[in-house]
Amino acid sequence: MSTFTQEWQDWKARREADLAEPHGWLALVSLDWLTDAPREYPGIPGRWWQDADAAYVDPAGTSLSHEGQAITDVRRFELVNSGAGTRVLAGDVEIEVARRSGYLIRVHDPKAEVLREFHGVPAYEPSPSWVLSGRFEPFVEPRPTTVGAVVEGLSHVYTAPGVVHFSHDGVAHSLTAFNGKEGGLSILFTDETSGVTTYAANRSLPVGAPAPDGSVTLDFNRAVNLPCAFTDFATCPLPPAGNHLPFAVEAGEKTPYERG
Repeated sequence: MSTFTQEWQDWKARREADLAEPHGWLALVSLDWLTDAPREYPGIPGRWWQDADAAYVDPAGTSLSHEGQAITDVRRFELVNSGAGTRVLAGDVEIEVARRSGYLIRVHDPKAEVLREFHGVPAYEPSPSWVLSGRFEPFVEPRPTTVGAVVEGLSHVYTAPGVVHFSHDGVAHSLTAFNGKEGGLSILFTDETSGVTTYAANRSLPVGAPAPDGSVTLDFNRAVNLPCAFTDFATCPLPPAGNHLPFAVEAGEKTPYERG
């Protein structure tokens, strides 16, 4: 086996281990949108509500904790829109609070059926031909960019630092990039496999931090599904306008078995 293939298989094993985390995306069993009236939700302890700025929970005699501390009175959560959520613990489940325009709560249950039956993610065989060189062109100022979501009527706003340019079969292409991990980039895209062999709404390509001259490597073998490809309880963003590639990217993750 080549080093290239071995590294990809090691990466895939880590990726699938992350997906199988007991309180990860595959453990989602519900999604509820909060209203301005305190109320209980089926199977979720406490009473929950929101106002224009924050979400709130009243434990109402139930046992809840947040960041290692018991919640004994009304707790307020003010979060960044489209940003990271926070988790409230209730027994062996975690209740995620997130802001997606309004506030929502999602239950992560380690006994979830999707998690219990998970047996990996189908993917194309790795090929060095899908490792492409590109160039990152930063905007003068990062641009707030509004995109749609897999949930109708919902939108997300992300910061786009610039555009990645690359060529495939002698044709130039450009993709808007968002900020990724550790100084890198994240590119949401669709292509001619979308809705055929890959998930219709989107895939995500992580890109390492650009070199000082702007050069980047696009390894489409590591294009991954977003959580919405596995569960209906995710609110994933759609790619920004223009991020459709007019050719088939036969690399990376395919449509999950759960959607087959």
